[in-house]
Amino acid sequence: MTESVRAPEKGANVWGQAIAAVAMVTALGGGLWAYGQTTESSGGRPPATCSDETPGKPTGRVTGAQLCEALLRPDLAELLGTPAEDAKTASGSDGSVGLSGGKDIPMPSAEVEFDTYTVTLSATYDDLPVAGSESLLRDAEKRTVLGRPAVLYSDRTIRIAFRLDGGDADSGPGVPLRSLMVAKDAKDGGGSFDVTLWRADGMVPDDAVLLRLAEKVLPTVPGWTAGS
Repeated sequence: MTESVRAPEKGANVWGQAIAAVAMVTALGGGLWAYGQTTESSGGRPPATCSDETPGKPTGRVTGAQLCEALLRPDLAELLGTPAEDAKTASGSDGSVGLSGGKDIPMPSAEVEFDTYTVTLSATYDDLPVAGSESLLRDAEKRTVLGRPAVLYSDRTIRIAFRLDGGDADSGPGVPLRSLMVAKDAKDGGGSFDVTLWRADGMVPDDAVLLRLAEKVLPTVPGWTAGS
């Protein structure tokens, strides 16, 4: 017997091979953590909550816990078009990725899972603009979201199957996802906020749902300043 879990194949901010590779690892780790926190999907399941974290040293950046609180809003299921569903899991992570030369790029993220949708919200603190990244992404479209440069694009999750008898895990392509990368500021001076959506049934998520969600959630992220 096996148990399967899906996680994003790539992080939403993908500019160059190095960023794509390390972003994938970060997102994968978050997906596995969320799987470990999954409660039974039977009646009476307690509502998902963001995990409590001991505040660390202030960094001037948003934390995974703050992203989780912004994402797990009371109307999240309604924004996804599934108002009768309750969140199954919610998690936040303060991960970072290391590049050659010893530089670390902070990449805090959060994930909330429903029966139909899984949605992630992340922030990437690098020096790379969003504009122009559409040439490196699949099915990418330039957009302007909340007055900032943005890119809407496609990717896939990774499917990981764990053997209950202790055998080797198996992995392969998962379900399609849609991601929206939005510049941290209107001048596109580097870094992004990223919203990603995929469906448990393997259907391609509706872009209208993703855009509606991003326009509601992003302005509530700590540090977001309208018009700047």
